[in-house]
Amino acid sequence: MAQQPAIEPMHQFLIHKIIQGPVFHVGGLAVDMSITNSVASMIAGAVILIAFFALTARREIVPNRGQALAESLYNIVDRVLVGPIIGHGGKPYVPYIFTLFLVILVLNLMSVVLAVGNVAGFDLTFAVTSQLAVTATLAVLTFFSVFILGFVKHGPRFLGLFWVSGMGIFGGIAMVLIEMISYFVRPLTLALRLFGNMLGGHVVMSLFGSFVVALAIVGLSGGLATLALIPSILSFAMIVGLTGLELVVAILQAFVFAALATVYLNEVVNFGHGH
Repeated sequence: MAQQPAIEPMHQFLIHKIIQGPVFHVGGLAVDMSITNSVASMIAGAVILIAFFALTARREIVPNRGQALAESLYNIVDRVLVGPIIGHGGKPYVPYIFTLFLVILVLNLMSVVLAVGNVAGFDLTFAVTSQLAVTATLAVLTFFSVFILGFVKHGPRFLGLFWVSGMGIFGGIAMVLIEMISYFVRPLTLALRLFGNMLGGHVVMSLFGSFVVALAIVGLSGGLATLALIPSILSFAMIVGLTGLELVVAILQAFVFAALATVYLNEVVNFGHGH
């Protein structure tokens, strides 16, 4: 019997070049402009978003299905997140939260829907949001944008966010340190939550996909080995169930990321309320 290839569930997360681009040297830093599978997936996600809104951006009184879907997605951010959490003062920030939500949602869904090709051995897509560098970039960009906005709107008074009244001088100083640590750890928790959920789901799906193929090959050899087809079928059923679960997780994680970004914005827009 031919030796079966080793199961490598982490292989799908390896970054490799698709198109070699120029390399620029800025000081001692080399900037490689090559197109990788990660970059290609992000470009594909951007194209999908642009095409979607180009086809659904209508002003008809009775919307078609595409326009209704686009308006529903916008209402999720405007009326479910920004409105109830921030209030009327959050209107200027709806476009950013909406963009953040859609980018993560599309990249998550792409990695799940096209992951079937990865199980079959085709490199159709790349799970961009399972890369910590990507999720950390989104988290840091969101966090420091909110932090800088706080100083722009409120100046040094924004530092009062870390002061807990009624604790006395020494207790207040201790609480300032605790509050600062909990505040500045936010981008880490934002990045790890999205990264961990997408990474874990894809690893489990890849493992069950490998079981399906390996056990099916053994089962087709005949004899008692035919019994291996039973766990192969069960593994396939698990993949179907996990795919549905991953779709829910992909949507939920985009919503959670946007919701937390909205909560952070609320502390800036409604600064002083409750402090």
